[in-house]
Amino acid sequence: MKTFLLYVRPSRKEMSLFRNFAALLLAMVLSSCSPRTTETISILGSNTFGEELAPRLTAEYKKDHPGIDFRLEFKGTSYGFGGLMVDRCDIAAASREATTNERGLARDRSIEFNQYIIGSYSIAVVVNANNTVTNLSPEQVRDIFTGAIHNWKDVGGADSPIHVYARDPISGTHLGFQELAMEKKPYVEGFKTFTNYTSIVQSVVQDPNGIGYASLQLSAKPGMKSLSIGGAPATAETVQKGTYPYARVLRLYTNKAAEKPAAREFIDFVQSTSGQKILDEMGFVSHP
Repeated sequence: MKTFLLYVRPSRKEMSLFRNFAALLLAMVLSSCSPRTTETISILGSNTFGEELAPRLTAEYKKDHPGIDFRLEFKGTSYGFGGLMVDRCDIAAASREATTNERGLARDRSIEFNQYIIGSYSIAVVVNANNTVTNLSPEQVRDIFTGAIHNWKDVGGADSPIHVYARDPISGTHLGFQELAMEKKPYVEGFKTFTNYTSIVQSVVQDPNGIGYASLQLSAKPGMKSLSIGGAPATAETVQKGTYPYARVLRLYTNKAAEKPAAREFIDFVQSTSGQKILDEMGFVSHP
C-alpha cells in the first residue's frame, strides 16, 4: 500500500501572518530571558529613622520606581557616617548633625557632606486628662521616669503614686526618650512596657495616675493630654522652632562628590509633599 503526501502551498497572506507570529514569539522569549535591570540604594544609620519611617518611605517609593532596590541597616547615626566615609552606603540617616570629629574625619578622606533636612522626630509626655498637672520641668520628667519622684504631689499634683508607661527596651523610641529626657539613666523599676504608642495612650486614658509618651498626633486623643515641658507645649510649631526639648531634627547625608542620581531622587521624594505627608502620618513633624 502506497502512502501519498499532499502538499498545499500557503498563501502569501498566511506566510506573512506566520512570520509576524514567529517574530512576536521570539521577542517574548528574548524578553523573558533578559535580566531585570535594578539599582540599589544603600541607607545606613539612625534607628530613629530606620525603625518605622524608612520601611514606609522606601515601600511607597518602590511603587512608582520598581527598578530600585534598597539595602537598609540601622545601628545608630555614627554607624551611618562611618559607612558613608568608607563608601559602604549611598545615604547616611542621622538624628543629629555631624560632629566636628566626624566632619574632620571626612575632610581627611577628601569627603564633603551634602546635608538634607527631612523633618523631626518628637515625643510628647502624656497624662490622663483629669490630672491637674499641666507642666513639668525637664528635671522633673527625668526624675519621674528614672524613679527619683514617685508621687504626683511632688510635682504639684494629687497625693497619688505615679505609674510609668513606656516603649519596650528593644524599641528605638525606648532609647530615644532615654537620651532626650533621662540623661541616659535607667528607667524606674517596675515600669510597664508596650510595643507601640497606641497601647501607651490607651493605658494612660484608663489610669488617672499614669504617665507615658507618644507622638504629637496621638497625644491629642480624647481622655488624655500632653504636658508642656519647661513651659513649651508639645506642638509642631514648637518642634519646628526648636523650643520644644524632646525633639530631634532628622537628616539624610550623602558624599557630595559621589552622590548617586538615584539616591538624590529618593531624597527629593522624601522632601516632597508626598514624602512629607508620610512623615505626618507616621507621627513625625514635617520640615517647614
